[in-house]
Amino acid sequence: MSDILLVPGKRPCDASARVQAPSSKSISHRNLVAAALAPGNSRLRGVLESDDTTATAQILTALGAEIEHEVGDWLVSGLGGKIENRHKAPLVCNVHDSGTTCRLLAAVLAAGKGEYRFIGSGRMCQRPMRALTNVLSGLGAEIRFEGAAGHLPFTMKTCGLADAEVQIDTSQSSQYLSGLLLAAPLGAGLKLIPTAEAAGEIVSWSYVQLTLQTLEEYGIKFLVEQRASLQGAWQEVDWRGIARPGSGLCRISVKRGAYKPGVYEIEGDFSNASYLLAAGAVGRRPVVVNNLNPASLQGDRMILQILEQMGARVSISGRDIEVCAPAGALRGIEVNMADCPDLVPTVAVLAAFAQGPTRIFGVAHLRIKESDRIAAPAAELARVGCEVHEQEDGLVIIPPARLTPPVEPFETYNDHRMAMSVALFSCAGFEVRIKNPACVAKSFPDFWKRWELI
Repeated sequence: MSDILLVPGKRPCDASARVQAPSSKSISHRNLVAAALAPGNSRLRGVLESDDTTATAQILTALGAEIEHEVGDWLVSGLGGKIENRHKAPLVCNVHDSGTTCRLLAAVLAAGKGEYRFIGSGRMCQRPMRALTNVLSGLGAEIRFEGAAGHLPFTMKTCGLADAEVQIDTSQSSQYLSGLLLAAPLGAGLKLIPTAEAAGEIVSWSYVQLTLQTLEEYGIKFLVEQRASLQGAWQEVDWRGIARPGSGLCRISVKRGAYKPGVYEIEGDFSNASYLLAAGAVGRRPVVVNNLNPASLQGDRMILQILEQMGARVSISGRDIEVCAPAGALRGIEVNMADCPDLVPTVAVLAAFAQGPTRIFGVAHLRIKESDRIAAPAAELARVGCEVHEQEDGLVIIPPARLTPPVEPFETYNDHRMAMSVALFSCAGFEVRIKNPACVAKSFPDFWKRWELI
């Protein structure tokens, strides 16, 4: 797909745009894995069809699960918790450019038997895996890296995971912990303590909660405990009430058990809906996005709070959320986005429309995403006149008095979230040309079709 040209709309300002949010990518991944590990048949309603979820489904199919599409549903015939590669040659697991696929399935396959070779494409081979592979090695898996240690490609030989209490560094990604949580019921069980190395902080905790929610829905028993200090006693807590635990202060114990097959519904995705909602805050007319659960555990539900803090008007009616621009301009804010890092490109562009500076912090780990999501937004915002200061863990954005259209097309860095976020500049009243718009297929294949509605 060549460059795309977005032309400012000329529809009446009083006509609301209505658009449906896509299904959650994060929840789709987790349900595909859980259903494939369950015995018998499951029906998954509303699975997001994207490059990333396809990568997960292909590996699960190669393991022996049967996955079929039927009128919007995905039908999964599971493995009954038995993962085994009986061939002498390693089973090749191509995760393509999906970090979620790689980190969830590396842990899950380590709980099985046999030899597996993980390969990827694009930036995935530069993204870190060491925090997870160190734990898997300690639990009995033999891992051999073919290039740089701690990165794809690598081969893993395993006979299952030992029963143990382990610490897992989650300062770069919570996906390592989520993978181990999904794998734990296949063995004798695990006790997992999330930590943050080098005085960092645990990131993306809400995604761990989505994994716990999946375990609960599929009938897996677990216990969550907290302690006040590293020397304190463990006390059972309600996992839904944990905002973000301190390093070493939370322990999740998962018992051996069978995933329960059934019928499961995938809710709408706040990450991908953020661009649609943000358009209502900066565009010429309100935007109504449906298929969103206001009570969702998704951390990116924070986009509603951020929009309100910036002055936009947010109204909720059932699963419809309407966003309207403020009477005046948006205002700059300071916001810790450690629990919603995928929103950073969206909020960075919103900041360009605001009055006063915006400071985004708590997201040092964005350097190792599909692109450097601190440097990439900084570069594109500077091209429309913003003064942008990169910091170790975020950005400071000082908007200009008036946004100016760039001479050259916006870069996307082959990053789906960069492509969708810079689309918001078409709400500034000038034409916007974007390179490599097809990269949105990673998480939101029909984004441009839905964007036309806005």
